[in-house]
Amino acid sequence: MRQLTYAEALNEALREEMKRDGSIIIFGEDVAAAGGVYRVTKGLLEEFGPERVRDTPISEIAIVGMAIGASLMGLRPVAEIMYMDFVYIAMDQLVTHAAKLRFMSGGQLKLPFVVRTQYSLGRAHGAQHSQFFPSAFLQAPGLKVVAPGTPRDAKGLLKAALRQDSPVLFIECGYLYHRLRGEVPDQDYITPLGRAEIKRRGTDITIACFSRTVQEALRAADLLSAEGIEAEVLDLMTLQPIDFEALFGSVKRTNRLLVAEDDIVTGGIGAELAARAAEETLDYLDAPIVRVGSPPMPVPFSPELEKRYMVSAEAIAAAAKRLVRG
Repeated sequence: MRQLTYAEALNEALREEMKRDGSIIIFGEDVAAAGGVYRVTKGLLEEFGPERVRDTPISEIAIVGMAIGASLMGLRPVAEIMYMDFVYIAMDQLVTHAAKLRFMSGGQLKLPFVVRTQYSLGRAHGAQHSQFFPSAFLQAPGLKVVAPGTPRDAKGLLKAALRQDSPVLFIECGYLYHRLRGEVPDQDYITPLGRAEIKRRGTDITIACFSRTVQEALRAADLLSAEGIEAEVLDLMTLQPIDFEALFGSVKRTNRLLVAEDDIVTGGIGAELAARAAEETLDYLDAPIVRVGSPPMPVPFSPELEKRYMVSAEAIAAAAKRLVRG
């Protein structure tokens, strides 16, 4: 095991997979000469050359369109959209075309490409550069959606995504790039898509989380443990498809469910988790399902207001205590 930052783990995944598979190419805004605005693609141009690592114009439509075309011709593109906010510009390519082509061709066509993007909540980048809306893609079957919350999972999930024959939207948390450091195995490994993982065992309440809120949930579990409440932290990791069996199993053990999410609570991932848990585990629940997430408003630019906007360990712990103790 080594200690890597979230960004270093992603960079290592790209480097290792490009060495393994010569069909992997990378393109996007500032990914080549600058090594990526957030240094995730640092050094790849020098190692693999301009044929495999290319800068593009500022056109999200063109970037995702290139990924679709290149993947249909046998390459495995990694297309970077600098901010998740601008994925909306390429929704026609992602949702109308990429998500459906394998289905419409009866499986004859393969689209092995990854769209990497990040959301900048927590970095005072303003309302138009901080959005996180993964639940929008619950309505796009055929497109896999990944949101890692640790360096180990960031590397393992990206390596798994690069080996898929279907399109993957890989959502990174910009706040974690250089702030979060964790253990990453030395050997080659992948983290399978579509499987959740229990990051901490508990008996009193399940905290389902993903991306940045994994770290907040783990800190909340420490706070709760000091007060005699043992929380189970379930990291979803993949948001399309969601590992509902892992969720149901955890809820049946703890009898309570809290969802911690960075997306807006209204219509968010937590809404789907709550609905499915109510359908499948209602008889096991000892308390209502609670969601702790972002309020239904644009992200404030002020750092202090943004901090209050964001989900915190303290907010998760307070909600969990209310659930457990009534």
